[in-house]
Amino acid sequence: MADTKHPFVLTRLSVMMFLQFFVWGAWYVTVGNYMGEHFMGKVVFWAYTVGPIAAIISPFFLGMIADRFFASEHVLAVMHLLGGGALLLAPLVAPTQQGGSHWPFIGVLMLHMLCYMPTLALTTSLSFHNLASQEKQFPIIRVWGTIGWIAANWVVSGLMQADRSEQQFYVAGGAALLLGVMSFMLPHTPPPAKGKAFSTRDALGIDALSLLKRPSFAVFIVCSFLICIPLAAYYAYAPVFVGDLGVAAPGSRMLWGQVSEIVFMLVMPLFFVRLGVRWMLLIGMLAWVARYGLFSIGANDDVMWMIMFGIILHGICYDFFFVTGMIYVDKAAPARIRGQAQGFLVLITQGLGLGIGAQVIGRIVASNTGVDGVKDWQMIWLIPCVMAGAIALIFLLLFREKNKRGLSGAEMSEGRRV
Repeated sequence: MADTKHPFVLTRLSVMMFLQFFVWGAWYVTVGNYMGEHFMGKVVFWAYTVGPIAAIISPFFLGMIADRFFASEHVLAVMHLLGGGALLLAPLVAPTQQGGSHWPFIGVLMLHMLCYMPTLALTTSLSFHNLASQEKQFPIIRVWGTIGWIAANWVVSGLMQADRSEQQFYVAGGAALLLGVMSFMLPHTPPPAKGKAFSTRDALGIDALSLLKRPSFAVFIVCSFLICIPLAAYYAYAPVFVGDLGVAAPGSRMLWGQVSEIVFMLVMPLFFVRLGVRWMLLIGMLAWVARYGLFSIGANDDVMWMIMFGIILHGICYDFFFVTGMIYVDKAAPARIRGQAQGFLVLITQGLGLGIGAQVIGRIVASNTGVDGVKDWQMIWLIPCVMAGAIALIFLLLFREKNKRGLSGAEMSEGRRV
């Protein structure tokens, strides 16, 4: 039930969501540029591996501790205070000379992400608990998260020109500490699973494996996992790529991807009605192919309009693939395991897919970097372009739908069964 006793609930939840993604956006986009400037350019991919690892671990923390013993706002506060402290520590443990160890820096980022990843689910569940109409009010609150990410990019990259500076960690860490303190002032939200026994099956979404018996769902999961491997290249190396092209503040260019995300999120319902799940997912996959193709073609000649168009495609790349995938899972899964099914999708994509992808792209970059440190960006982007194209073709050939929403009559019937 929504908490109506507290004033300005929508305002406080919106500020919470703004800061939640401001913290992430303030360092996540530009950390590769910072690492290149501080003798860690060869291991950028590790900074983008710790997040997926934390995404795999966080359900256990939430299931065993946060959801059962403590109020959500208190857990949120402690996690951000600890995570903010880790971000402030990060530049202090970065190597100061060539050959210095990068592991303390990666370890501190891992500590931060272990604190941060559980807060993504906490902010969502806390919002749902305190809203009278989740369907109408939550999208308004969630969009402030994207605005927070954009604002962080603008502050760090556009205003401060801190893409390669430790200041990005001070901005992100300060915002995390502010959110930690502010969380104590959020509406009281009791532990959502108080008194319930912890289940490993629930945390891992084991019961959702039964959905793999359906050929269409199995194809969707396998292709979602596979395509997240080349997708990791964008998150880890696109800002580094833009910086190598001579852009002084690459983060300020990357924020246009989030702007397009907002635009396409607003028009998604219109496309969804006309196209259905199959074509929405396929268009999302093909948008990644187009993005990497534009990056590869434009790399050698520094054709900035191609690069920018590839960045602006982010709205289609993210919304049509990830958001549509969440909708498909919600419709395909029976009501009793919908939560598990969504958790399973996150584990497969954001956890395993992007985690393995970060390691793979790190090795692709290393094998296409000369002894002088110059990267063959044309080949670096061509490889994930071909990979994404092959996976999209497999999806087109094997995924079948019998109606606009991508579900057969039997699947729709079972999906609605309580």
